[in-house]
Amino acid sequence: MRHPHLLAAVSFHGFGHLAQSAPVINELRRRIPHLRLTVYCAAPRAVLESRIEGAFQHWSEAPDVGMVMDGTLKVCRSASARAYADFHRDWEGGVAREAERLACLAPDLILADVPYRILSAAARAGIPAVALCSLNWGAIYRAYCGAAPEAPGILAAMDAAYRSARAFLAPEPALSMDDLPNHRAVGPIGGQGRERRAELRRRVGLCGHGPERLVLVAPGGIPTRLPMDRWPLCAGLRWLVPAESAGDGRADRFSLDTVGMPFLDLLCSCDALITKPGYGAFVEAACGGVPVLYVRRRDWPEEPGLTAWLARHNRCREITLEQWMAGDLEADLQALWEMPVPLRPRPVGIEAAADVLAGWLSR
Repeated sequence: MRHPHLLAAVSFHGFGHLAQSAPVINELRRRIPHLRLTVYCAAPRAVLESRIEGAFQHWSEAPDVGMVMDGTLKVCRSASARAYADFHRDWEGGVAREAERLACLAPDLILADVPYRILSAAARAGIPAVALCSLNWGAIYRAYCGAAPEAPGILAAMDAAYRSARAFLAPEPALSMDDLPNHRAVGPIGGQGRERRAELRRRVGLCGHGPERLVLVAPGGIPTRLPMDRWPLCAGLRWLVPAESAGDGRADRFSLDTVGMPFLDLLCSCDALITKPGYGAFVEAACGGVPVLYVRRRDWPEEPGLTAWLARHNRCREITLEQWMAGDLEADLQALWEMPVPLRPRPVGIEAAADVLAGWLSR
């Protein structure tokens, strides 16, 4: 029996790219149980295993640059421009080396979410490739680094790479891809967890403690120490936070690392999510019916589309950076819980994207 081989190249700029690609990969493996999988991503293997079902080979390297960040809310423009200049300094040589490695691996198909050099390398090696993402790095680079003297050449290489893909699947809500003739809109993509509210409350010791609300604080996969020490104690509110922000001696905070439950199940078992605008968090929360408070980055190109989409499909409210820093959240959370509950969106983009990939793998 022939075992088709998929190489998935995934940006590790937080968890959003994995949150998009993993549900599609998992659906593809349900359709093709004997599918071989190689994952090319700088994320730790444990992070990949928390989202991707089944065995895979891991190339533990970064296939692209992403953006250089100072925490989860601030893009470092100058450092990002330097990182891209370094990445493109020997562009042709980098593409040639990537193509040579692809020829040795000989996958049947490449899925990119959404590194671009590997798309150029795939075209050179004669291997079909499909891009999948709600953004492309060209649009992000242009927004932050477009004034750099080397930007025109870098943007031209990015554009050519993305155009070389057999298709660029853009899940709702996505940045405009009208400048890419191979783009194809698909529905939302997001993993779905199980609601395990009673079990979660037992695990954090809230059983029998009355009507406490448990709020998940998850600003994204970029390491960020939250200002939790400044947040006041609020009667009836408990916070589920990343380990580095849990602190000591606060009875109102629980570390994510000590709960022992998959993130998607945690999300579906909490009373609200506090985060920044990001594709994975917004779509997963909306599909799970979890209301959202969010603090904007303001200059991230995806934000207007993401926040507008969330307002149509979920209970949500914007908070200011000052509220975020001070923990002034109680009134907004209460208002959030009093909002009417809209019909949950369905992540129909998973099957649509899997249809495209399965079609290429069956050729």
